[in-house]
Formats: sequence, C-alpha cells, structure tokens
Amino acid sequence: MSFRPLHDRILVRRVESDEKTKGGIIIPDTAKEKPQEGEVIAVGAGARNDAGHVQPLDVNVGDRILFGKWSGTEIKIAGEDLLIMKESDVMGILEGRAEQKKAA
Repeated sequence: MSFRPLHDRILVRRVESDEKTKGGIIIPDTAKEKPQEGEVIAVGAGARNDAGHVQPLDVNVGDRILFGKWSGTEIKIAGEDLLIMKESDVMGILEGRAEQKKAA
C-alpha cells in the first residue's frame, strides 16, 4: 500500500533515540520521551497561495527534520507507526547529519 499526503502535509517516520545515555545508563521504555526528530517519507504537492498557484514544499522525501513535541497526528500504515503533519509544524531540516553518521 502506498500513501500520498494531500496539500501541505508530510508523512514522517520518527527516528528512534539511543537506549543508553553517554554515561552508559540504560533508559527504560517507560522513561523515554518520544523523539522529536524524524525522516520525511512522503510529501504532498503543496498549498495554494492567494493567487491560486500551488506553492511547493520546502521539505523533500529523505530529509531529516525536527518538529514540536505535540506536532502531527499518529497513524499506522502497514503496521508501522508514522506521523502526518503540516509543513508548518516542522521547525527545521537537519543538514549534513546523514553524511556524518555514514562516515562513523
């Protein structure tokens, strides 16, 4: 099954946080906060401006983003927990982070 968000909405997969702190303490599932970082897996075509033209989105598929703690709506597609949110809920795009992780 495929899913395509409408207008200025995006589909996001949360990036799981580490199970340990830098000091080596294991964090139990009940004490973990939901990550506020995710990967964009689908984007809509964009919102219409006042002139009626479609304004394309700034985020693209594959971008790593930061979003607010209570942003988006949790949905389940093909057994996977995902978030759908408006582009305006995105605080920013993390650039260069994927290259750093690949090099490590």
